[in-house]
Amino acid sequence: MSDWLPETPRNLAFPTTAYVTLAGADWLASASPHPEGMHMLWAEHPAAPSVLPCGGVFDVINAPALFGRRMVDRLWSAGPGSGPVATHRGRILLFATPGTAQRLPALLAWEEWGSAVPPLMCHGSGDAVTVPPLHPRPRTAGTGTGGRREPADGPGYAEGGAGRGYGWAAPGAGQPGNRADLGDPATPTGSRWLVAPDVRAPWLPGPDILLWACVRAARSVLGADRETARTHHEPAAQGADAVLTGG
Repeated sequence: MSDWLPETPRNLAFPTTAYVTLAGADWLASASPHPEGMHMLWAEHPAAPSVLPCGGVFDVINAPALFGRRMVDRLWSAGPGSGPVATHRGRILLFATPGTAQRLPALLAWEEWGSAVPPLMCHGSGDAVTVPPLHPRPRTAGTGTGGRREPADGPGYAEGGAGRGYGWAAPGAGQPGNRADLGDPATPTGSRWLVAPDVRAPWLPGPDILLWACVRAARSVLGADRETARTHHEPAAQGADAVLTGG
């Protein structure tokens, strides 16, 4: 199955927007039993992470940072793309279809490459996850790009109407080419969106697609390890030959 890919639409653009649109916020809030309460929380604390339940609107596959980034890279370079993706406390959170948390571990148990996949935390029904703030934390003047504070009738509120803006408007929001600073996902305190939800019903990968991504990522790790071993072996072998020949 290592070369098999489900027949799904591909989008070759890698959307790395760092901010959640108002439609994306509606989608996230729909996971809560009190969506309006979530909107109020985000309006009052726009720079704070929040907790949402899994199993109804989405499941979350929680992977180690480097392996998770390899999965995302494979999904976008050779696969159908991904749903929303976030980084939190040195882990990568991949949002998936409900039921994925239950099925993916079983699929990995039957997969010949499953033992090469690092332990994944699969959050489904009965679980909850911490999601990053809707917008990146602002930076002070002179520190480069980042969110900026807008007045209540500024661009950050243009689509939502009264009471639905969240205080921070990312530079270039709603404009083509707006990209996040991908940086180092292994930063322990990092909590931000790599692929933020931007529509009311984002496409989400299922267990079969994430199984494929896991296998491709595991194979890439093994290939890199073999290449490292080869590059270390060749100089050692050359040194041994020189000794034997008296060079």
